[in-house]
Amino acid sequence: MATVILVRHGRTTANAGGMLAGRTPGVRLDETGRGQATRAGERMVSVPLAAVVSSPLERCRQTAKALLAARQGAVPLTTERGLTECDYGEWQGRAIKELAKEPLWKVVQAQPSAAVFPGGESMQAMQARAVGAVRRLDAAIEAEHGADAVWVAVSHGDIIKSILADALGMHLDLFQRLHVDPASVSVVRYTGTRPFVLATNSHDGDLGWLAPPKRKRRSATARGDAVVGGGAGPHSGPH
Repeated sequence: MATVILVRHGRTTANAGGMLAGRTPGVRLDETGRGQATRAGERMVSVPLAAVVSSPLERCRQTAKALLAARQGAVPLTTERGLTECDYGEWQGRAIKELAKEPLWKVVQAQPSAAVFPGGESMQAMQARAVGAVRRLDAAIEAEHGADAVWVAVSHGDIIKSILADALGMHLDLFQRLHVDPASVSVVRYTGTRPFVLATNSHDGDLGWLAPPKRKRRSATARGDAVVGGGAGPHSGPH
C-alpha cells in the first residue's frame, strides 16, 4: 500500500505554556512552531505528494498549510476527524504540572490501555479510531494513485504515537516509549503483509528518498516482503 508521512503540528502557545490543549479551539502555532512547520515542509519539497490530510484542529491546519507553502503545484488538502486530538474531557485546558498529581496520570504513563479520561474518551478508543482512519485513507490513496503514492497526515503527539505503536506491533501499554516532537516526521509504509516503519521523530534531512522510483517490475519490498539480510533500504536511499 501507500506510504504515509506522519507530521505532528508545530509548537503552540499551549505547548510553550505547559497546558494540555486537547480540543480547545483557537490554539495556534507560536513563532517557533511556525518556523518548525516551514522547515518540515522544506524537507519534503522533492517528494511528490498525492494528498495532505489534517486533523481539523487549527494548529494542525496551520502546519499543513505551512508544509504546502514551499511547494510548486497544487496538492489536495483535506481534514479528517479520525486524526483529531484525543478527547481529554475534564483534563482539557489544565496545566500539565497539575495533571501530573492526579492518580490517573500514573495510569496514563504505565498502563494507557486502561486510561479513560473523565468526561472524555479512552486511550484505546483514541488508538482504534486513529489507526482506522489512517489505514482507510492509505488504502483509498493507493487505490487512486497507486502503490507508490506518498501522502501526509498532520496530527497530534498521542495520535501519532498510537499509530506508530500499531505499525510496530507494540501493545498500547508500551506506546509511551515512543517520542514525537512538535513538527517531527515519522514514516510508515503500509503493505498487504505488514507495515514498515521507515522513520520516527525525525527532524532533519531531505526526504527525497521517499520519492517513488521508476520500477520495471514489482519488487519483493513492494509486495511487502522483508528482504533477507536487511536489504539496501527503502528505494535504495538513505534512512
